[in-house]
Amino acid sequence: MQLGKDKTLRLMIVDDSVDDAEAIANTLRNSGIAVRPSRPETADALAGLLATQPMDLLLVARSSQAIPLEQVVAQVGSSGKDLPMVAMVETMDAEQMLEMSNLGIHATVLRDQPAHMEAVIRREWSDLEARRALRRLESQVRETERRCDALIDSSRDPIAYVHEGMHIRANSAYLEIFGFESFEDIEGMSLLDLIAPQHIDEFRDLLKRLGKGEAPPPRHEIEARTLDGTGFPAVMEFTSASYEGEACQQVVLRRQELDPELAREVEELRHRDQVTGLLNRASFLRTLEDAVTDAARDAGRQGFLLVEPDHYAHLLQDIGLDAADELIGACAKRLQSALGENDIAARFGEHQFAVLRPDSDYHDTTALAESIRAAFANHVLETEAHSLTATVSIGGVQIGQKIASVTEVLGKAHETVQANLAVGGNRIDIFDPGAVDRAEQERIEAWVTRIRDAIDGDRFTLHYQPLIGLHGEPIEIYDAYLRMLGEHGELVPPPAFLPIAEEHGLLWEIDRWVVGKAIDAIGARMKAGHRTTLMVRISEVSLQDDSLAQHVAERLAKFEADGALLVLQLPESKVFTHLKAAKDFQQQMARLGVRVGLEQFGSGLNSFQLLSHFDAAFLKLDRSYMEDLPANPEYQARIREIAAKARETGPQTIAEFVQDAASMSVLFAAGIDYAQGQFLAAAGPEMDYTFG
Repeated sequence: MQLGKDKTLRLMIVDDSVDDAEAIANTLRNSGIAVRPSRPETADALAGLLATQPMDLLLVARSSQAIPLEQVVAQVGSSGKDLPMVAMVETMDAEQMLEMSNLGIHATVLRDQPAHMEAVIRREWSDLEARRALRRLESQVRETERRCDALIDSSRDPIAYVHEGMHIRANSAYLEIFGFESFEDIEGMSLLDLIAPQHIDEFRDLLKRLGKGEAPPPRHEIEARTLDGTGFPAVMEFTSASYEGEACQQVVLRRQELDPELAREVEELRHRDQVTGLLNRASFLRTLEDAVTDAARDAGRQGFLLVEPDHYAHLLQDIGLDAADELIGACAKRLQSALGENDIAARFGEHQFAVLRPDSDYHDTTALAESIRAAFANHVLETEAHSLTATVSIGGVQIGQKIASVTEVLGKAHETVQANLAVGGNRIDIFDPGAVDRAEQERIEAWVTRIRDAIDGDRFTLHYQPLIGLHGEPIEIYDAYLRMLGEHGELVPPPAFLPIAEEHGLLWEIDRWVVGKAIDAIGARMKAGHRTTLMVRISEVSLQDDSLAQHVAERLAKFEADGALLVLQLPESKVFTHLKAAKDFQQQMARLGVRVGLEQFGSGLNSFQLLSHFDAAFLKLDRSYMEDLPANPEYQARIREIAAKARETGPQTIAEFVQDAASMSVLFAAGIDYAQGQFLAAAGPEMDYTFG
């Protein structure tokens, strides 16, 4: 389970030293874990946090005097919460390990071993998330079973559940078709008793095969017999199921009043998409579920692919909306031309296809994906009135025991398709749990090449979101957001490439591009008669030397821009851990008239302490404060505290990701200076907002 990139760790630290606690939080942030720490100073404060705040993990110092470890353990135990506790000690020996275990501590770490502490915290957090996911899944299963039960009872189709050939459940329609008044009349009765004598031997063999775990036939034609001995032609459909935790078979029975051949044709149409002739989504999902079940039992290997045309909206514009079905039909025909006789294909979405190849290893699945990609890339797509050049993006999964879940298979395939679309398409990417490292390395290498090309080829762009003043006269001020331009002009958001850029030492080059572009825009706006302030983000890597400062000076001179209109933003946590370098950088910028602000402010344990050491021009609140702000008194009080402190010390305050009018009212009353967010105005490529 990947943690740290998209999730925030809600960490409670019990330690007598606030500086040590802050250092721990910053160490975790520097390792890539987003942390929202809290630190109770008294037992009452601990009880209050346990009662009112959701927590993920508790890190408690064995040496804590304000709240002794034993008291922490007792309060967590009485809270009834599943909250992992990690003890932090100065030295470790067998006696101390036993003591921690007897107290119910989940793990013990050495204070002076940050790498070990990080690994243990990640492990305990991951285990907690797994337990939470299991509880959610169990709840969903219970709810699903309840709903299924209700649907079965209300279904017009006769449905029964049989175990070893005996009835263990049947709905009203099933009882009615055979002439029974209540389930008690049929409970425990053999299904064979409802079959005409001439079909009993054949049907008994079918039940035996199903009992051995063989896949059921799609349909089984039979002559059924009612309670009074009247026979009627019927079709039975079998599906592996469970009832009250017991493995069984679900039987759906339908009268066969029509001509048998016609009935088979009608049944076939039920499973097909009418536009493409491929399987429909529902039928394919049943096939996929069987494949995943087989993989979980180590009974086979399967290759699964999702195929999506690149730039579908542009293709549709070229031929017209009225020809959408023609386009999908042409894509389906092209797809089928690349498939083998045993491959199973379906229309899985509006313009997405799915393919399942039985008995396929990674190399075979990759070869199939490549043949499909080439079938589109190397041929013209023909509709009745148009000839189109079209490519596809393909995401696949090698189904095996390590990913034996339909949800995981679909999720991973969708993720890889979207990643391929984001980098221009006409690509394949097959996720193989048995070769994750190789696949991940190839993905990273492709992104590194993409980022370098964007830097060298000026394929980044900035989008601008206005900041709305809540008090005083309005001024023109925008927050600049970085985007990468894809091969066909599509926008790639920063989360897709910044982590890889950071890992491969490319952030400082991106910082230079962003700052240079912002200064260029400021200069152009000045020449057009606008004094527009731009806020841009930089990373802590640009604090390591004076190269960015020199770059800023050169660009200001070149574009005749006023440095006072440029605001550089740094995360609070990064300034805290690189304080000396940040102060030196801030002083260099001040000589050029450029201001430096803090973003993600309020995420630390002692954010105000930082203000006594660092002269910030702006404080941008951590986005977590905007989560359900109108209903969260704690966040409201914290925002009022930050606004009051800022008024005392000088920096202006900004709230981003504002979601509704109620949040605006809270921010206005608290004295926050600026607000921004989709609710107010979306970010876009032009600075065209009307201020005032």
